Amino acid sequence: MKPVPLRLKKDQERRLLAGHAWVYSNEVDTDATPLKDMEPGQPVELIAQRGRWLGHGYVNPHSLICARLVSRRRGQPLGAALLAHRIHAALALRERLYAAPFYRLVHGEGDGLPGLVVDRYGDLLAVQITTAGMERQRPLVLAALEQVLRPTRIVLRNDTPVRELEGLPQQVDWVLGDDPGEIELGEGAVRFGVSPGGGQKTGWFFDQADNRLAQHRFGTARRVLDVCCYLGAWGLQAAAAGAESVTFVDSAESALARVTANAERNGLGQGLTGRIETLHGDAFEVLRALRDDGASFERVILDPPAFIKRRKDEREGARAYERLNRLGLALLAPGGLLITSSCSFHFGRDAFLHAVQSAARRSEQDLQLLLAGAQGPDHPVHPAIAETAYLKTLFLRALPHD
Repeated sequence: MKPVPLRLKKDQERRLLAGHAWVYSNEVDTDATPLKDMEPGQPVELIAQRGRWLGHGYVNPHSLICARLVSRRRGQPLGAALLAHRIHAALALRERLYAAPFYRLVHGEGDGLPGLVVDRYGDLLAVQITTAGMERQRPLVLAALEQVLRPTRIVLRNDTPVRELEGLPQQVDWVLGDDPGEIELGEGAVRFGVSPGGGQKTGWFFDQADNRLAQHRFGTARRVLDVCCYLGAWGLQAAAAGAESVTFVDSAESALARVTANAERNGLGQGLTGRIETLHGDAFEVLRALRDDGASFERVILDPPAFIKRRKDEREGARAYERLNRLGLALLAPGGLLITSSCSFHFGRDAFLHAVQSAARRSEQDLQLLLAGAQGPDHPVHPAIAETAYLKTLFLRALPHD
């Protein structure tokens, strides 16, 4: 379909000229180009009020972010050639960064492909399409992935709730090959069984890989607590590094079963040593119970799901982060290491650090910030879109008592 013009109101092109890629519905001159006449996902050419051509994109009149810019070159509209070019560029970066083909291959706006996420597990690709514009390009997206990577399996993990905001259905489809069930990947010296066709996100959290390995810089902890552990990636790294015991907490029994299986896979299982313990339940409730039992750990890891999914939830979410960190600090031995994360993109690093510091003061603890981690380089940040720098991981030491 030929692109149609989408004209902006006076001075509303400033963010786009500064490098941003989103257009909000209140920035559109709907008298000149009525949004109601446009179809979700329809290609558009973004044009400033005085006629300046800004770029190619796509529109969704039913979304607050009603248009996304894809290309700033007139001769490079969204289509097969552009998709293949951007995927080639994304692949070239990852091949320089990683020895093995396990990483996030395409990271939305960070790779110039808004609405598209692709995680690579060897010759299997897990694809997530989150916007009507990219959904409209789905046949070309899949063709470009097959052309560039020659995978043997592709699964569409279109079961994310964010698709509802774009008026899209949620579903999981194997569009190339069949579901192999569990596959194995390595992170450092530790092996994990993951299922790209099921589980959270696309089966694995590649964004924390560098941070999980960075914990080794701080030595071995005897007793470790891994909260919201999913498949045990944080805690099993600590166990492999020599921890005497690791306690895993998650609200999903299925995840804890996979933790145990992954521990056995690496020779870290329960057996006679009792190194691995799993606790099923709500993180807040389990932490309170551990506190009441007088438990103590030299390393506490808090990696919860996003507490702030919408900007209006920021105040309540900030309180949740503070409560979680207060409970974690109550279990941290003097001199111990707190590793705490937030993946809420509406919650900036300074605000997150403030919440943790508030938790420390209310717990009468003094903290030292040793390292501030972010998402790995396979999750590139768009410099003009703050929301793409979503992951914050803080490594903090609790000062020993006087």
